[in-house]
Amino acid sequence: MKLEELIRQRKANKDILLMTHIVLGYPSFETNREVIRAMVENGVDCIEMQIPFSEPMADGPVILKANQDSLARGATIDECLAFGAEMCATHDIPFLYMTYFNIVYKYGEQRFLDQAVKAGIQGLILPDLPPEEGIDLCKTAKQKGIAPIMIYSPTSTDERMEELAGYGAGFIYCTARKGVTGTHRELDSEFTSYLERCRRATSLPLAVGFGIQNRTDIEALIGVADMGVVGSRTIKLVDQHGSEAVGPFISQLLGNT
Repeated sequence: MKLEELIRQRKANKDILLMTHIVLGYPSFETNREVIRAMVENGVDCIEMQIPFSEPMADGPVILKANQDSLARGATIDECLAFGAEMCATHDIPFLYMTYFNIVYKYGEQRFLDQAVKAGIQGLILPDLPPEEGIDLCKTAKQKGIAPIMIYSPTSTDERMEELAGYGAGFIYCTARKGVTGTHRELDSEFTSYLERCRRATSLPLAVGFGIQNRTDIEALIGVADMGVVGSRTIKLVDQHGSEAVGPFISQLLGNT
């Protein structure tokens, strides 16, 4: 089943879905296993697994440090791809890879996509690759059943949103603010207007990230988006309190406690 269908199927039974983000190899692959297990057991609908890169331009200080620490500890692309395959085989939710184009280019676009297909990966996020410069990659990914995820921002024009939607599949990632990840913003009327523009530009489900911190933020998305995305907050939580803190946090985000 394609990613968009999986999301719509899960959304039929929930007011709002939740996607989480982890950096592979940070603080270790074993901790990644524990965190993912806790996320899945507590109701996460989709997980974005970031293959670390030395210069993650779209990421704020928390995820930047996680990328750098993972690489310093020796995490390799092959290890990340093998771990992704293990998670897809272990847990019955959609998994995506997120990374930067240099990683895919150096590994080999075709080789990377083949490994992702073999693993069971459902989608791919490359925030630094304009789709016009990755037409063949987007086309091949779609042909192989991997959704190329496009990104909207509050500065995107209506025309640009429609163009991006034509390249994408699965869902649209709507950043809640201009800039890097991990920065909180209030979900105000201006933001609601932005999401209305996003909705008019595409029929794909909308996922909202960059700054989602708590249950109040998630509730604000009900009725205007399909999925909230939490990344930096869970990484901070693991840094401060260990992987055992993840389950209760996810449960609270989803209103289960």
